Amino acid sequence: MEETVGLLNKIRQHNKLLIALNENCKVSLPDDVLEVLRKPHRLSFYYFQYMEKGSATFKTDLTEFTIADGELAFGVPNQIFTKLPYDVNMLQYALSFDEHTLSLLPGNYPFLFNPFAANSIQFDLESQQRIKNLLSGLFQLLNGSGKQKKAEVILAHLHTLLTEYNTAYFEQYQDQKELKGSKLEKYIAFKIAVETQLNEHHDVQRIADQLSLTSNTLYAIVKEFGGLSPKEWITNRIMMEAQRKLQYSNLSVKELAYELGFSDPSYFSRLFKKNTGMSVRDYLSEIQDLSSN
Repeated sequence: MEETVGLLNKIRQHNKLLIALNENCKVSLPDDVLEVLRKPHRLSFYYFQYMEKGSATFKTDLTEFTIADGELAFGVPNQIFTKLPYDVNMLQYALSFDEHTLSLLPGNYPFLFNPFAANSIQFDLESQQRIKNLLSGLFQLLNGSGKQKKAEVILAHLHTLLTEYNTAYFEQYQDQKELKGSKLEKYIAFKIAVETQLNEHHDVQRIADQLSLTSNTLYAIVKEFGGLSPKEWITNRIMMEAQRKLQYSNLSVKELAYELGFSDPSYFSRLFKKNTGMSVRDYLSEIQDLSSN
């Protein structure tokens, strides 16, 4: 698994913002950057690929999915992201920017916390045209000749673009679950708390206290939006991280258990088998078998 820390700085297209946008692969990337991006890599920035015409397959963490005409694939920092081979001659845009650039934007974009665990977005025909215009305009701003455009102009385009993405994300997935404003915000806050405390003691009550919720209220919210109890949700997330690390690192079971906040490696091993249906050893064997095919 490749790390991408510092990679975006090699391809940035603005002297004040860490941002890059490629239109139909017009901008040639350095060989060392391409070498990283062609392999599974841990994102250190936000990444969006909009497919104007064509199709492409991706993996985020351990989930594989395909996008086609008028669809978007996206990944967020710390996700393991893989772009499987596809035709570079297709009409598409690849946008990347860092956390600092996001912090300069005027809006909130809760889709980036991915409450519905979906890394693709579909757009209607009118939205597709607006997004194409926004991406084309942003590409010209970043790559046009002459004096570089002010950061405020770049950020204004980026804000509008992310607003389109955010709106379409919730329009697409809210049919699956009814959104209820503050309850969704609490669910997103729960997910953030889990992420920031992933390697610490996994205490549901402590997270409930941080969110100013009773344990019963937190249970109801996570059950509604995540389909699981908070404890089950946290366990699934930790086991996903365990599978990530087993797939992309060489940690021993004991090292992995300690890194994920378990004081008892044997308990971690039992939990892993209960959650995934196989032992750590069997999981590693399966990975080796897949890689040899």
